[in-house]
Amino acid sequence: MFLLGWSNTGNMTNARRLHTASVLTNGTVLVSGGFNNRVALKSAELYDPTTGHWRATGNMTDARESHTASVLNDGKVLVSGGINDETLNGAELYDPTTGHWRATGNMTDARESHTASVLNNGTILVSGGFNGSETLNSAELYDPSARTWRATGNMNDARYSHTASVLTNGTVLVSGGWDLSSAELYDPSTGTWRATGSMIGARLLHTASVLNDGRVLVCGGSHNAVALNSAELYDPSTGTWRATDNMANARRLHTAFVLNNGKVLVSGGYIYVGLGLNSAELYDPTTGHWTSIANMTDARYSHTASVLTNGTVLVSGGSNNAVVLNSAELY
Repeated sequence: MFLLGWSNTGNMTNARRLHTASVLTNGTVLVSGGFNNRVALKSAELYDPTTGHWRATGNMTDARESHTASVLNDGKVLVSGGINDETLNGAELYDPTTGHWRATGNMTDARESHTASVLNNGTILVSGGFNGSETLNSAELYDPSARTWRATGNMNDARYSHTASVLTNGTVLVSGGWDLSSAELYDPSTGTWRATGSMIGARLLHTASVLNDGRVLVCGGSHNAVALNSAELYDPSTGTWRATDNMANARRLHTAFVLNNGKVLVSGGYIYVGLGLNSAELYDPTTGHWTSIANMTDARYSHTASVLTNGTVLVSGGSNNAVVLNSAELY
């Protein structure tokens, strides 16, 4: 049985994948950068949920893909790293009141396929990634008040294409990455990392979602170039992982978001190159089961998904096999 459904909304001005999408404090969605199968993009645009339309906003200083974007406590958006012709250490800030970008301090390390987490004190923790020649175990903090970066403790394992989740106690759980099943916790009060229980299986290009009860759901991804349909749960109270039901579809480079009702919506991804997915499914934490739901209009991976203030989910861009998309749809 299919539940609810998807509907098309306005197309983006630019087709893009490996971009970022940030829900601003006024409810609009800022999309920045990405790749259009020819070049990395510096363009950015805004989605207005009240009209269903997109409009261009100021361009970033640098074109970039595989970067991160974080909404700061003052409403500005911090974009960091990524790759253009080379891996970038630059960062810049978007001001929604002016629609303009300006450079802010450079990171200590150039990095792409890294993570960025907004800590409870408002600073941004960036961890891992790839610098063009090696995988990184370094981490650093951005201070929005000083607009500066500083190094913090190194992770135990170098990793990229991993996940980072801010737990309810304020620590950050990092899991997986290239050929890794390990996980570790960052303590903002000490600036140090410590190992926690390893996942059941190694995975990268997966997703991690903090559930309403504080547990973390990890699903999909890839290991040894094989897409995974497995999912597992991390319990912060015990520091251990346990298996939960498998998804209906193996998928990597998909999206996962916690809905207002506490369920997790997973959409798209791909099994292998040339087979993108338009399928979507819901995970119910109370039962541990997945339910297949209506398919998206477009198969897509390397896309973004954003929970809007009205509870609907906006999916934008991505690749449909060899085609980069400018389409967007709502769940």
